[in-house]
Amino acid sequence: MASVLIVEDDLMIADYLEEILVGGGYSVCGVARTVSDAAKLGNSCHPDLMIVDLRLRSEELGTAIVPLLTECDRPGVLYATGNDSIVLTRADGDVCIRKPYLARDMLGALRMVEQIVAGQVPPPRAGARVLA
Repeated sequence: MASVLIVEDDLMIADYLEEILVGGGYSVCGVARTVSDAAKLGNSCHPDLMIVDLRLRSEELGTAIVPLLTECDRPGVLYATGNDSIVLTRADGDVCIRKPYLARDMLGALRMVEQIVAGQVPPPRAGARVLA
């Protein structure tokens, strides 16, 4: 069972994500609302995967988290955003899914990340794109 760290500043969305993940067979190792909290949690719980809101309420960008994960291997990263104006690359993460999303699309996008981490090329899925 893969462990997932959720980085989401909206607690209702974070709760929804946790339900989706647990129902999909994942374990949630924590929920963070800020970049610094995400880095602390990530470095302590060593998640396999992360779901990261791209724009956090405090005007922070979720892309700032990965470089701060110095005490663990880089997890697979799935960004969730309703904002297409920020250009994401493979250096930032693995896959991006557009908000709003359905539960099945979120699980499919997370499986894409798992495939990338395993060195495989995932098939395309609705609403999600692999970062180049």
